[in-house]
Amino acid sequence: MSTESGKIILLNGPSSAGKSTLCQALQDQLELPFLQFSMDFFLFNSKVLPARREKEGPFSWSSLRSQLFEGFYRCLVGLAGAGNNLVVEYIIETEEQFARLAELLQPFDVFFVGLHCDLAELERRELARGDRGIGDARRDYEIVHGFSTYDFEVDSSERAELNAQRIIQAWKLRKNQGVFATAAKAS
Repeated sequence: MSTESGKIILLNGPSSAGKSTLCQALQDQLELPFLQFSMDFFLFNSKVLPARREKEGPFSWSSLRSQLFEGFYRCLVGLAGAGNNLVVEYIIETEEQFARLAELLQPFDVFFVGLHCDLAELERRELARGDRGIGDARRDYEIVHGFSTYDFEVDSSERAELNAQRIIQAWKLRKNQGVFATAAKAS
């Protein structure tokens, strides 16, 4: 691991678990500058994706999805490789996604954090937000924590500022390389 490379705190949890809010709390409390990065930057309230959408063909979500996700992963590599520290929010949906992230992020110090939240609370938040598909939180809840263990876990029904303190303390006190380093070596 290069000392020039950035550090990564990667938050994984279902839609509406509070990942964005926790990222902001981490940025406020960390002693070093960390850039917040999220797939949401590409998907919601942005002009990254073409407005044109079709059910099939090059403008369909199924055609754009895999390249967009691979590009997102490579953005993480580029940003961290340039020396930026990152706090990343993501929803890992498949074993393949986890393996690809572990492969690409192998050169970096990654602290992998799981965000847990009661399903009823996730669905309440999803409905209140109004900017996500109804059912996304339930779908994510059922799959998101099934691909790996974590370096640290938090209950996102707790205040984000408190969870940020806990994560930072655990990150500073850790004694091993973490889940991502172990997964990269195993592949």
